[in-house]
Amino acid sequence: MGPAVWYPALGLLFLVASFVPALHSQGTVLGSVPDRSFDALAVAAILLESLPLLVCRRWPVICLALVSVGFAADQLRGYHSFAGSALPIALLTVGSRLESHRRATVLAFSGVFVLVSIALYRQGTGDPLIEFVTFYLALALAWGIGVWLRNNRIAEAERRRRVAEETLAAERSRIARELHDVVTHHVTAMVVQAEAARYLTAAPDRLDQALTAVTDTGRLAITDLRHLLDLLNPDHGNQRAGHGTEARTPAAGELRTLVEQTRRAGQPVEFTEEGTPAESTGSADLVAYRIVQEALTNALKYAHGSRTSVQVRHGGREITVEVGTDGSGSSAASPGGSGRGLAGLRERVDVLGGDFSADPQKGGGFLVRARIPAGSAS
Repeated sequence: MGPAVWYPALGLLFLVASFVPALHSQGTVLGSVPDRSFDALAVAAILLESLPLLVCRRWPVICLALVSVGFAADQLRGYHSFAGSALPIALLTVGSRLESHRRATVLAFSGVFVLVSIALYRQGTGDPLIEFVTFYLALALAWGIGVWLRNNRIAEAERRRRVAEETLAAERSRIARELHDVVTHHVTAMVVQAEAARYLTAAPDRLDQALTAVTDTGRLAITDLRHLLDLLNPDHGNQRAGHGTEARTPAAGELRTLVEQTRRAGQPVEFTEEGTPAESTGSADLVAYRIVQEALTNALKYAHGSRTSVQVRHGGREITVEVGTDGSGSSAASPGGSGRGLAGLRERVDVLGGDFSADPQKGGGFLVRARIPAGSAS
């Protein structure tokens, strides 16, 4: 049961228990006022102490005020009912739920307590003042527990907010990486192919091949973007499931298609694949695909026409990828790209516990290496 149930239950418990004959005058005694039999005023005091707990979570200050009035009447008249135990609970609730005017509430309650204590001291049998101080400290402890609960609740809410923000930032970063990997590669290939087509007007057959390559690349881009949209809108992906859709994420087995697409864009690529992919590679095959894709995209953009080599080795526990580009192309000064894509690849590999490097070579060109542990979760 939660607090919404506990408070009404406690209120009804105090109310019923206060009228049990065996519990008469067995409640809190402050000031040693002689016991008095229950009368109509006793019933009113018990109701004021018990029933406000039913709405204590919603109106804590009103609850504390009513319970305090009932407690004062209970002690000054000498009823000493079991319902007097509701006062520390009301204080605990105010401490845990009150958001504003907390200091004013404490000062007002302390002032009322002092006045009631003076009246009880004069009316009672002369109990030492230390008893009033001790009782006040007990009430302060109840308030302190409430404040501690409130602070814990605020800290937990802040932690959840921070986790939500970090999760959102991580998701945005992941989506940005996917967009970069998918869009940049295909659009780069299309731009290179379209530029080449401008100079093929005198060769209709080669022009037709170039335009066909642009069309095919555009279709691949649309397919990959649809897969990415499925990640953002799972319902859309579920609606399309069962209609013969392609796999949501590319695997290492599709590297030959990727290499062939790059070749059609005019980049000479040597491709070597060794070993047999493990039965369960987790995210390793996707990361290997993205590394090759990003490296070939940079080769098209910054080293168009340079010889490029792609080597993929499948081991029992890891996949090794090497993509090297010579520095002999038309624009090979910086085949490493702007760094955004490489930084994303390094993050992907680091998450899986692998190694990643992307460095320029002494004789020109660029070399990307990655060791990706297989079997890691996505």
